[in-house]
Amino acid sequence: MTFDVEIVLRERNYAVTEQIEHGVEPRSWRESDVELVLKQILLALDRVKNPGGRSPLVALRGFSWIVEPVDGHVVIAIEIPMGAAVAGPFAIEQGRLDGMIRRVIAAAALPSPTVH
Repeated sequence: MTFDVEIVLRERNYAVTEQIEHGVEPRSWRESDVELVLKQILLALDRVKNPGGRSPLVALRGFSWIVEPVDGHVVIAIEIPMGAAVAGPFAIEQGRLDGMIRRVIAAAALPSPTVH
């Protein structure tokens, strides 16, 4: 599936639309799909801010988000210090997507073992 991400950077008064491809339809998403979609949205924000730059490492922390209903579907709205993005619409139940995002973000915050 292809979905749009509307991006507005801080101190700009216009939106830029990025299109993102994800191979799984939203109704079949698992938490791994949600994690990838969130990272793709954050990378789209970075591409608009830093066109032609390298893709940075993406951490799923330090941003505000909400899942909102729109015309029988839902969108994911994200805000970070550099700007905001609204992605979708997605054909998935609002509560289900909201729960998956919560679990993905909580899992990203858990300490992970480091091998030196």
